[in-house]
Amino acid sequence: MRFFAAAREAVGRSTDSVPGATVAEVLAVAVARYGDTFAAVLASSRIWVNGEEADASCVVLDTDELAVLPPVSGGSE
Repeated sequence: MRFFAAAREAVGRSTDSVPGATVAEVLAVAVARYGDTFAAVLASSRIWVNGEEADASCVVLDTDELAVLPPVSGGSE
């Protein structure tokens, strides 16, 4: 698993190995591991598997990369 921006801040690292057969299972283990702050970030984040947006039912393998991408703000107009 890879964590970006606020997700990385919530878990205190940029990567972790998290077990699960589907995106939903992996995320449930991650929430149990990292707690409420991570769960709050996750609620507004997009999930990608191997560079493609994925939903909770997406099957994942041990070799897949699941990324948590919170919304990004900032910049100038």
